Amino acid sequence: MEIAVKVQDLTKRYPNVLAVAHIDFEVHRGEFFGFLGPNGAGKTTTINILTGVTRATSGEASILGHNVATEPVKAKEHIGVVPDTPNLYNEMTASANMVFCAKLHGVPKEKRKKRANELLELVGLHDRRNDRVGTFSRGMKKRLMVAAAFVHEPEILFLDEPTTGLDVQSAREIRSLIRELNRQGTTVFLTTHYLEEADVFCRRLAIIAKGKIITEGTPEKLKLSTQVEQVIEVSFDHTEDMADKLKQLSHVKDVITAGDKFRLHVDDPSETLPSIFDFAKSNHLKIVSINTLKPTLEDAFVKLTGLRAETMAVEKEQMKPNRG
Repeated sequence: MEIAVKVQDLTKRYPNVLAVAHIDFEVHRGEFFGFLGPNGAGKTTTINILTGVTRATSGEASILGHNVATEPVKAKEHIGVVPDTPNLYNEMTASANMVFCAKLHGVPKEKRKKRANELLELVGLHDRRNDRVGTFSRGMKKRLMVAAAFVHEPEILFLDEPTTGLDVQSAREIRSLIRELNRQGTTVFLTTHYLEEADVFCRRLAIIAKGKIITEGTPEKLKLSTQVEQVIEVSFDHTEDMADKLKQLSHVKDVITAGDKFRLHVDDPSETLPSIFDFAKSNHLKIVSINTLKPTLEDAFVKLTGLRAETMAVEKEQMKPNRG
């Protein structure tokens, strides 16, 4: 299988920070690859090195066999980049932005307009092609950014947190668009703090924390590799917080509140289930639903990084200017 992205002993040092520490991984051509980690873990730094924005301190990175440090122009010919912050010109129309990007990427003049219109049609913005980008919603701008990144038909698309800050409908549209591009053969390199997003879309992923890759594999493999406990999910007819009380039940190691449900981490569900029924009865509660759950990617992430997924999402919003 052809290698699209290859990283060997890649390291990036700043004066007071080791942002990326001797990491190694490969992404195969046509793959949907996820790069996960908490804020400051080194995700964006790695993407910046791979896309030529930042130079590595040591180690090597290549795009379809082209070294990003010694052959930057050839490497960039094969990639499209959707950063986590807007890179469009608000005073220009959607069509003008597309044509300008096509010119920057060396698309022949006679093909620019046609390519721009095709992509605007693909991302559902053709009817707004003559409108200024400054009038677009955040979701529309993100779709236009994906179109602009794909204007020169790159084999590899780098996406840094593409759905952060979007409403549900806009996020769904972006995910659908990215999935379609991957289905057509585009290699996708995705960083995200939405674990459900990675679980659904990524064929393989790597988790990075404190500049080091902790583990790598398929989502299912990572979930199974960290399963040392089982989970019982229960909901009652009253939704007040009872996590502390549930923690006192026999064989319960931890309790996590998930909406109106409680997830009890246990060694053996058969030992804990009777206690839950007794708990409900003694507290005059009715059990609305109760299930045993397979481990999730969030469970794996928490065990591997020691950081709860919701904390990572909060950090992303609060510390965005200092992201990794």
